[in-house]
Amino acid sequence: MSIPHLTFVGRRLLQAIPLLFAVVIFSFTILHLSQGDIADVMAGESGAASPAILRDIRHSFGLDQPAMTQLAELGSRVIRFNLGKSLRYDKPVTDVIFERTLPTLLLTTTSMFISLILGVACGAVAALNRGTIIDDAIFVISLITYATPMFWTGLLLIILFSARLDWLPTSGMTDAALETHGLSYVVDVLRHLLLPSVTLSTVHFAIYTRLMRASLLEVAGLDYVRTAQAKGLPRHRILIKHMLPTPLLPIVTMAGVQAGALLGGAVLVETVFAWPGLGRLTYEAVFQRDYPLLTGILILTSFLVVAVNIVIDIIYSVLDPRISIR
Repeated sequence: MSIPHLTFVGRRLLQAIPLLFAVVIFSFTILHLSQGDIADVMAGESGAASPAILRDIRHSFGLDQPAMTQLAELGSRVIRFNLGKSLRYDKPVTDVIFERTLPTLLLTTTSMFISLILGVACGAVAALNRGTIIDDAIFVISLITYATPMFWTGLLLIILFSARLDWLPTSGMTDAALETHGLSYVVDVLRHLLLPSVTLSTVHFAIYTRLMRASLLEVAGLDYVRTAQAKGLPRHRILIKHMLPTPLLPIVTMAGVQAGALLGGAVLVETVFAWPGLGRLTYEAVFQRDYPLLTGILILTSFLVVAVNIVIDIIYSVLDPRISIR
């Protein structure tokens, strides 16, 4: 990586610091405006609890302190890179999050890869066959996948491929009844990964398909493409060498924008498929009123979105040298 790239990355990371503190303040405000806390959750699970026990629980977690005191304590911990302990798991927040980060990164990167490859390919095919039945079929498929909620798509895939055909597992990341190692473990994870990753990629696949088709149709009318056609160059060479590089720029831009949506969609998908990632952990933390854990998840996901957009900006400058990063 060149010095301008390193300077750009360092400047963007410094700009992300106020963003992270804004996330801390926003999440703290929303969580404390909602009713209930971890003491109410524990009391509900135990069946009954006296007011004295509730006060003791809140005191042990520091929830009886004024809101500004709690916010100041949280901010000081963030500065020290110490997010405290999870109220539910009684473990450091960083340890709990780290255990769930890799499954979520595996799910989101796989779904992004699927949506990009299929979206670019289908968009190109639709553009090259404009006005034909192939174009209409791709349009209908992309419209259906975009209009169908992800959780409903996941349930339909479970019914078809798990309940009826019994080809793929319904939930989890591995088969708990089997002790797999090496290649068998990788195959087991891939079998569990297929349905949730396809489910998470459906909406984004539709977006990339429509964007690729529109971009290629716009490029097809430009002079340099017509010149290449007049020279008698093969159709595939015109597509790859002359037409494809230009539509890739908005595709890459959209991929950076969709990074946050992928992490948001992972909450639904991981809940439906019981995937042990950050999305499911977020769902559990909300209902358990685990404030430190939820704040840590929001900080991490915000940082991941910032990091992805930095990478996208660098890729953008590589694809088009005329664009300088600043």
